[in-house]
Amino acid sequence: MASHRRPKQPSRTRVTVLTTAAAAAVALSSQAANAAPSEKPSKDEVKAKVDKLYEEAEHATEKYNGAKEKQEKLQKEISTIQDNVARGQEELNDLRDGLGSMASAQYRSGGIDPSVQLFLSADPDDYLDKASTLDQLSGQQVDALKKIQVKQRELAQQRSEATDKLKDLSSTRTELGKKKSEVQGKLAEAQKLLNTLTAAEKAALAEEEARATRASERAVLGSTAPATGRAASAYSAAQSVIGSPYVYGATGPSSFDCSGLTYWSFAQAGIAIPRTSQAQANAGTRIYSQSDLQVGDLVLFYGDLHHVGFYAGNGQVLHAPRTGTVVRYESINNMPFQFGVRV
Repeated sequence: MASHRRPKQPSRTRVTVLTTAAAAAVALSSQAANAAPSEKPSKDEVKAKVDKLYEEAEHATEKYNGAKEKQEKLQKEISTIQDNVARGQEELNDLRDGLGSMASAQYRSGGIDPSVQLFLSADPDDYLDKASTLDQLSGQQVDALKKIQVKQRELAQQRSEATDKLKDLSSTRTELGKKKSEVQGKLAEAQKLLNTLTAAEKAALAEEEARATRASERAVLGSTAPATGRAASAYSAAQSVIGSPYVYGATGPSSFDCSGLTYWSFAQAGIAIPRTSQAQANAGTRIYSQSDLQVGDLVLFYGDLHHVGFYAGNGQVLHAPRTGTVVRYESINNMPFQFGVRV
């Protein structure tokens, strides 16, 4: 006989939960259907972001340049100290050999006085401190022992200095690696953004830059104030490499970063200036008014002075702008001017 039991009804709580979940699902589906697709950034927005990344990369580049310069300086100093230590050790060995010869002569002439045996000790300081024994030594022996004492102290000091500089070199190399990674990361991020542009957008950006460069060139040609004095040769050298690509950390002769261009150009004129833009800011007399600038003066930009170029006259600069560009003329107003430097 068939069962006539009524089927079990779902509880009111379960119905409420299911109803709420279903309503939420419908609402989410509706929102997803009506949501506007994410808009692709415009050409100008991409350019603004890329310019910011390039500025950050250049800031890191100048830190990289400073660490690299410090590394090279430390390596030279350490090499010099190590050479001095090697020569000093040879001199110390010669002094000890001479003292040994005197002791041998005393032995052959009738035996070594007990005090003379201390001559060959590794610690002559201890012996010299015992002034009561000095009258047992000849003047020649005392002089030899004192020379050994001085030389040992010199070598200990030099070895300590070398150890400190080696530690500094290790931390500098670590900093150098970090800054290099930072630069590369910023450049990769910028390139990723540029890759989102269409070929037409890239061409439009290139044309905009080309027009700006042509305008700057015309302004420079219209300048009536040529470079003079010590800066003339340096500025001429910079003009000779117009069109060379920007490469971070490069100091010529075929590629440059901003401070690398000014550093190289002055070197061609036989004038040594520091490597980084921040250090170049102290390479001469500062000029705070743009109206007082002369062609060939260095011009510094941004609050942290991470960009430098040459003043080219008529409100223009000659510089290595950033990755993806070449040495060229540009308006001084394209960047936040801080001051000029007359080397």
